[in-house]
Amino acid sequence: MSLHRHYPPDLYRGTTGEASAWLRPSGQPPDTTSAGGVTCEFLATGEQTAGRFGLYRWTFGREASGPGPHFHRSISEQFYVLSGEVEVHDGRTWTTAGEGDFLYVPEGGIHGFRGGDGASMLLMFAPGGPREEYFETLARGTQMTPEERAEFMLRHDTYWV
Repeated sequence: MSLHRHYPPDLYRGTTGEASAWLRPSGQPPDTTSAGGVTCEFLATGEQTAGRFGLYRWTFGREASGPGPHFHRSISEQFYVLSGEVEVHDGRTWTTAGEGDFLYVPEGGIHGFRGGDGASMLLMFAPGGPREEYFETLARGTQMTPEERAEFMLRHDTYWV
């Protein structure tokens, strides 16, 4: 049995490399801001990464907020706390995560998060689904009938428990 791990198949097959990197400079305004002061910056969308991942910076407002326990069927989700404290649910219990703490949630893993006082974290989804519409719609506080909300959640791979 080999102990060597293998890289995935090559996606780039050229021999010289290419100038294809891009930079999102700091200081850009958030992509979404909710009435409660929660902001989300779209650092790297699934579209920008050819569906490999989506990366977002989430900054909580003053008051505590965040989604309760839920899961996704097609995407994993990762949380990395940049500053402050964030309560994270790992499918069993709520735990306080602080600066530098990381939570990995595989597909189907029950999770949730909540924070306040300007705490911030990175959210990463893999593969990179179109989460931007989800964040934008929630930030606007769009009113939906129960049927519209159910369809919206289903379209965005979000299942509440």
